[in-house]
Amino acid sequence: MSDDLKDIKLTQYAKTSGWAAKVGPDILAQVLCHLPKQESDKLIVGLDTADDAAVYKINDDTAIIQTLDFFTPIVDDPYTFGKIAAANSLSDVYAMGGKPIVAMNIVCFPNCLDPNVLVEILKGGSDKVREAECLLVGGHTVQDDEPKYGLSVCGLVHPDKVWTNSGAKPGDCLVLTKPLGVGIINTALKGGLLEEKSYAEAARVMETLNAFGQKEAYDLNINACTDITGFGLAGHTYEMAEGSNVSIEIFHDKVPIIDKAIEYAQMGLIPAGAYNNRLYIGNNYEVAENVEDYYMDIMFDPQTSGGLLFSLPFEDALILEKRLEKYSFKSKIIGTVSEKKDKFLYFV
Repeated sequence: MSDDLKDIKLTQYAKTSGWAAKVGPDILAQVLCHLPKQESDKLIVGLDTADDAAVYKINDDTAIIQTLDFFTPIVDDPYTFGKIAAANSLSDVYAMGGKPIVAMNIVCFPNCLDPNVLVEILKGGSDKVREAECLLVGGHTVQDDEPKYGLSVCGLVHPDKVWTNSGAKPGDCLVLTKPLGVGIINTALKGGLLEEKSYAEAARVMETLNAFGQKEAYDLNINACTDITGFGLAGHTYEMAEGSNVSIEIFHDKVPIIDKAIEYAQMGLIPAGAYNNRLYIGNNYEVAENVEDYYMDIMFDPQTSGGLLFSLPFEDALILEKRLEKYSFKSKIIGTVSEKKDKFLYFV
């Protein structure tokens, strides 16, 4: 980044951070229920479930995945923000088991900011799209009071290999590919309390493509998959449990967590989105007495470009956990799936 941009605090132009700028899950559910149901024998995945993207069957061998995502800055460096936003947008395709092929930029940008800031954002996004071996083919830009950036992405998948979030089966284990705590880390950044090491780790987590998890899991028996983003681990796991009509037990001490996120959670640096996520789930979860409150704050913490959460048979989960060791993200088996009980989620 050029010297004249180094003093720009990009996050000061965002009224809220990227994860909090989204409409809350409870409000979103109220809105979507009023939309007419889309019906087609070609539509494999649509609005009926809380899945990550739409999937449309072209022929017996090919289906397209369509998704988009964009948000306000969560870091001050424009280039890093561009990489994170692009990785987050591409993630939905990987979560459906697909390969991204074409992407388009979505840009909102204020006139008061140096245009070179936008150059750096788009460079970051372009580099990440190129890393995904995807083609960036244009986009749309509008003037706005705060900067926003993301992508519309089209991917391909075999119709018989589509991953959804509603196929978890009793006896499955859950594997999470990236650590939690991004929302809490971002809150510490805004408060001027963040240590450089923690920032670097969080940035690495967010800008890493979920291609690595998709690659290592593709030949295994994946019953359900989702990526962990704005609804947090608890919110997205709840959607998986509800959609699959099962109960899921999360081992809180097995969940990978970013360095210092526990310490910041104990200090009360909890983003507003975490409380919205609690409201969304309501009384559909139960917490064991040995689970500290700050751990639950992390379970509900909204993530940006979080990892993939897989539900798969025990033997395959062991294989996947072993394969993921080389990526240094502390990927773990973090829970199990059972027949439906009184609650959808249990934290033990």
